[in-house]
Amino acid sequence: MNKKTVRDIDVKGKRVLVRVDFNVPLDSGRNITDDRRIVAALPTIKYLIDNGARVILMSHLGRPEVDEHGKVLPESAAKYNLEPVAKRLSEILGKPVKKVGDCIGEEPKRAAMALADGDVLLLENVRFYKQETKNDPEFAKELASLGEVYVNDAFGTAHRAHASTEGVTKYMPGVAGFLMEKELDYLGKAVSDPERPFVAVLGGVKVSDKIKVIDNLLNKVDALLIGGAMTYTFLVAQGLKVGNSMVDEPGIELAAQALEKARSRGVDLMLPVDTVEVKLPADFDIPSGVTADVDIRVAPTSGMLNGYRGLDIGPETIKLYSERIKSAKTVVWNGPMGVFEDPRFAKGTLGIAEAMAECSGTTIIGGGDSAAAVEQMGYADKVSHVSTGGGASLEFLEGIELPGVVALQDK
Repeated sequence: MNKKTVRDIDVKGKRVLVRVDFNVPLDSGRNITDDRRIVAALPTIKYLIDNGARVILMSHLGRPEVDEHGKVLPESAAKYNLEPVAKRLSEILGKPVKKVGDCIGEEPKRAAMALADGDVLLLENVRFYKQETKNDPEFAKELASLGEVYVNDAFGTAHRAHASTEGVTKYMPGVAGFLMEKELDYLGKAVSDPERPFVAVLGGVKVSDKIKVIDNLLNKVDALLIGGAMTYTFLVAQGLKVGNSMVDEPGIELAAQALEKARSRGVDLMLPVDTVEVKLPADFDIPSGVTADVDIRVAPTSGMLNGYRGLDIGPETIKLYSERIKSAKTVVWNGPMGVFEDPRFAKGTLGIAEAMAECSGTTIIGGGDSAAAVEQMGYADKVSHVSTGGGASLEFLEGIELPGVVALQDK
């Protein structure tokens, strides 16, 4: 990575403004149900504390609603304030974390100026102002006035040019935190200088959503393994019948082009040879749940039945894909292989997770649903890197420069 990090600057006695990603899930009692994002930021926070910095943390949480004047609505403020985060962070650090009720204005300014070396302050949710997502220069300037140095450790929001991720760097020097550094090192090496064979596994729903990623990866990988609902659009592009399976109509032509590009570049674009299909109408709403008495069968993808809908890759495909993954030196995986939330259709995703865990090469999970699946299945600590940013890692794999990264100082 060619960006400066916290190691490259002197932080002692300085007010260090740190953008973290504390967008954690909360239950109805506002208890944090998964604190992984808080834990992921600890190396940077602890380093700053240990080196005598005065730490000022800022984050968003959820999508609060704001009024026409750009200020948060009271019910959103009650639902999305960062009190539970301050409490949990304080427990993990074993020291008090002071939390203020705003992110700009007099209260944060007073609290920032009163910090001693090693103290930690948490600002209120930056999205309580619509100026944050609009990257408003005045708002960014106010945030920047709280610190002397800026650290971005929120890779999950680096693909957004917001005031707290990009705007503040116009007013103060910005460097990467350790989590940001790790993300860029793993994803950057995979995209620019991978050890080969380099295999990418892509799942998800729409070809049209992932076509830029597919297109960019076809310039780089030795093999591209397709799963998830995208499968059926690719099969239709090959002239096969897919029953009531989900097909992304605008994606059919794109899938055909991708198949042609793979052929011309000598990339092995692998499609499932069998599928787990279920007797369901085409318009059935999957998130509402598939009933227990439904007819489920495994079929070759060349012989899918009318009236049936594919919901997972089949056992032969799992075997073929697993062999390919295990023999690779670099693997990137983004998107589940089926409706993994239902155990009956999770075998494909589980099979890929197992193969990733058994691969001796560099294995990277590209955030989002695949990260959730790997965590849920207990394989997160058996892969090289699980990205904290679904959208950011996808844009990175597309070859897009992330505004939050571009804004940081080069070495």
